[in-house]
Amino acid sequence: MQRLIKLATIALCLILATEAKSQTDYGIKPDTLNLKLDSLENVFLRKNLLLLAQRYNIDAQKALVVQAKLFPNPTLNVGTTMYQTATKQFFPVGKNGELSVGLSQVIMLAGKHNKQLKIAQTNAALSEYQFYDLLRTLKHTLRTDFFNIHFLLQSAKVYDSEITALQRVTDAFAQQNGKGYISEKEVLRIKAQLYSIQNEYNDLKMQINDIQSELRLLLQTKNVYVVPNVNNAVLDNLDPLKYTLSAIIDSAYATRPDLKIAKLNTDLSTQNYSLQKALAVPDLTIQLGYDQQGSYINNLTTVGFGIDLPFLNRNQGNIKSAKAQIKFNQANFEATRASVDEQIYSSMGKLIESDKLLKSRDAGFEKDFSKLLGEVLKNYQVRNIGLLEFLDFYDSYKQNTLQINSIKFNRISAFEDLNFYTGIDYLKN
Repeated sequence: MQRLIKLATIALCLILATEAKSQTDYGIKPDTLNLKLDSLENVFLRKNLLLLAQRYNIDAQKALVVQAKLFPNPTLNVGTTMYQTATKQFFPVGKNGELSVGLSQVIMLAGKHNKQLKIAQTNAALSEYQFYDLLRTLKHTLRTDFFNIHFLLQSAKVYDSEITALQRVTDAFAQQNGKGYISEKEVLRIKAQLYSIQNEYNDLKMQINDIQSELRLLLQTKNVYVVPNVNNAVLDNLDPLKYTLSAIIDSAYATRPDLKIAKLNTDLSTQNYSLQKALAVPDLTIQLGYDQQGSYINNLTTVGFGIDLPFLNRNQGNIKSAKAQIKFNQANFEATRASVDEQIYSSMGKLIESDKLLKSRDAGFEKDFSKLLGEVLKNYQVRNIGLLEFLDFYDSYKQNTLQINSIKFNRISAFEDLNFYTGIDYLKN
C-alpha cells in the first residue's frame, strides 16, 4: 500500500512538473485568452476598479445636488422652570410654572439657495466628464497595449523560426562532430549566432510580459495571457484622410472630456463668484415666541426678525479670490483648447507619414522573403551557400520583419493617438 502511494506521489509530481513547464514556456499561461478588441473593451468596462471608483464619485456628487435643493430647517427652543423656590417643586406646570417657546426660520437672501444648487449641479457634471476623461485615457492605454502585443507576438514568431532553424543546424553539426566535415570555427559561429538570437528573444519576451502585466492591471484579472485577435485586412485598409481636418477638430471640440472639464471649471468659478457676492448679503431670521408668565404680561406672544449687520465682514476676500479664479480658469480653458489643436495637427502629421511609409513598401516583398527562408536553410545544409551568406540572409530577414512590425504598430499607434485626441474611432467608422 505504501509503495502504491509512493508511486502515485511520484506520478503526481511528474504531472505537476510538466504543467509548470508548460506554464513557463515563452511566458504563456494555460488560461490564454484569444480576444478581439471589442471583447477586450467589454471586460475592461466591467472590471476596471478605477472606473468603478469614479462611478461612485458621480453618485456622490448627484447626492449633493439633492442636498443642495433642501432649505434650512426651522429651529425650536423650549424653556421651563427647573425649580420653583416658593412651592419647592421641580419642573412645575400650570399657574405655578413658567414655559417659553421660540420658533425661528432662516430665510436665505440674494438667491443663495439657487446659486448653491447650480454649483452642486456643475460639480455633478464635472464628475461625469472626469469619468469620461479617465475612461478615454485608460482605453487609449488598453488599445495601444493590445496592438503592441499583437505586433510583438508577430516578431516573436520570427525569433521562433530562426532559433528553430539554427538549433537544427547546431544539432546536425553535433552529429558530425569529429568527422572533419565541418570546421570548429563554423560550429562556434553558428552557436554564437544562436545564443545572440536567444538573448534578443528573451528581451522581447520580457517586453511582452511587461505589457501583459499592464493589460492585466487594466482588466483586473490574474494569471491571464492575452493573445490579440486582429483582422489585419481591416488595419491595412484604414484611411487617415477619411475625415477632413476641420471635421476632426470639430469632433474634438464636441467630445473631448478634458475640454469640457476646462469649460465647466470656468462656469464653476463664475457661479462661485456670484455666490460669494451673495454671501456678502446677510440672511434674515424670522422669529416667533411665546412666554407663559416670564415677561411684563402673562401669555406673551412675540414676533421678530434678526439679521447680521455687514459692517466688518462683507466677504471681501472671498469675492476677490473668486474673481481671480475666473480669469485663471478662462486662461486654462484657452490653453486646453490650443493644446487640442496642436495635438491634432501633430498626431495627424505623424499618422499620414506612418501610413505613407507603410504603403510605399512592396506588398509582395515579405512573402518573397518568407518563401526563400526555407530554401536558404536547405541550401546551406547541402553546402550550396556559405556560412556568411546563410547568416546574413537570416539576419536580414529578421531585421526586415521586425522593422515591418514596428512600422505597422507605429501606424496603428498613430491612429489610436488620433482617436484619443479627437474622439473619432477609426476602427468603427
